Amino acid sequence: MKTQFKLATAAVTAALLMMSQSFAEPALPVITQELVAPPLLPPQITRKTPARVVVHLTVEEVQREIAPDTLYTFWTFGGTVPGKMIRVREGDTVELHLQNLPDNKLPHNIDLHAVTGPGGGAAQTLIAPGNEATFSFKALNPGLYVYHCATAPVGMHVANGMYGMILVEPKEGMSKVDKEYYVMQGDFYTSGAYRAPGAQAFDQQKAIDEKPTYVLFNGADGALTGANALTAKANDKVRLFFGVGGPNITSSFHVIGAIFDKVYTEGGLRYQEQVQTTMVPAGGSAIVEFTPKVPGNLTLVDHSLTRAFNKGAIGLLAVSGPERPEIYGKGVKTPLVAAKASANSVVKVAAAGAATATASGATPAATHVAVALDKGQLARGKAVYDSSCTACHQSKGEGVAGVFPPLANSDFFKERPYEMAHIVLNGRNGEIVVNGDHYNGVMPAQDLSDEDIAAVINYVSVDLNGGKPVLTPAHVRDMRKNRQP
Repeated sequence: MKTQFKLATAAVTAALLMMSQSFAEPALPVITQELVAPPLLPPQITRKTPARVVVHLTVEEVQREIAPDTLYTFWTFGGTVPGKMIRVREGDTVELHLQNLPDNKLPHNIDLHAVTGPGGGAAQTLIAPGNEATFSFKALNPGLYVYHCATAPVGMHVANGMYGMILVEPKEGMSKVDKEYYVMQGDFYTSGAYRAPGAQAFDQQKAIDEKPTYVLFNGADGALTGANALTAKANDKVRLFFGVGGPNITSSFHVIGAIFDKVYTEGGLRYQEQVQTTMVPAGGSAIVEFTPKVPGNLTLVDHSLTRAFNKGAIGLLAVSGPERPEIYGKGVKTPLVAAKASANSVVKVAAAGAATATASGATPAATHVAVALDKGQLARGKAVYDSSCTACHQSKGEGVAGVFPPLANSDFFKERPYEMAHIVLNGRNGEIVVNGDHYNGVMPAQDLSDEDIAAVINYVSVDLNGGKPVLTPAHVRDMRKNRQP
């Protein structure tokens, strides 16, 4: 009887084991994520079933330019700021390998906001240089999530560039678009002033006081301008994955010249339509979609605008395509009858401007001195131009008819480059004539260093006007000393 009972029990156990195995989750296919440098990201996911996604991330402490001629030591995931985007599907199992490279000096880890569990993986991945940590998690919740280093002092690690994003696509996938880009804003705290040359150290007190020297897109002044501008064609559907690494500053994210068709607020599944500006908190995100209709440069900014124009939070999306005057006309400008000025008054204004420039230390055109051609300075000048001048004078210096005078092929600039430096330094208002066209507006003084002013004036002279370098930082210092209070 006991033998029969044992046999029956064994049979039931075997049957239950077979049943449990039949209901066990099948082995997942293994996919190794191919990471790419921002502003690019992995392609949209087309599979309809879960997978085990293997992600290899390195921690790299690297020194590079935060601005032209300004060096800073960044702490990074994968050697880029932000770290490379991870893209998975809801229900995937993520196997994360984090390597702290042997040449680094500090311990690091990673906290992914997409993780359901204490610390987001920080405890499992805290490692010293020369070590690797591995842990797995299931991507349960779709959305766009920030990841960052959570090693103490956390604010310092994040302020040095240790953040990125992970996108968990919903099971049904995302709608197709023509262009996708990955942009993150961060605030940086350097010992020197904005664009001060040379190697700059992290300033802990500035960070504690939340007074950033730089507020940047993708980790560098001008990272998304000039040759690095984002691109699209008219009528392309564009999707931007935007996040804020922080550590402190919230973004008022806006694209000048575009209206967001959809904004997936805080990186979630629900969206708002027809949005001009969206608030994104530190450690948060948003997905914005829009369709440019006409050619030209659309300008990405933090609409807390001194961050854009004085701290670096500016980028460009260069749109190509045919003109659409029925959507965006060039316009016609004519002077008001009461405001028509005679040619003589224009001459007097121009002469007065030249006299003021001379009195303030600006050297007249007739006394140009030879300035050596410095390719490094021209590169710096282009970076300054891209971040400080393109919004008004346009990327190629063509200006805006009737509003902002051209800087390229400009008779005013060619004849008076020193006066142009004086204008950049001190500002100017009143009528000006460039290439025979009248402009009447205000140019505010620019908060630029002597080196930046010399560099941008020489860039405009050489690259936009086919001339020679005309200015040194010493000239600008003399102008600054001699200007009227």
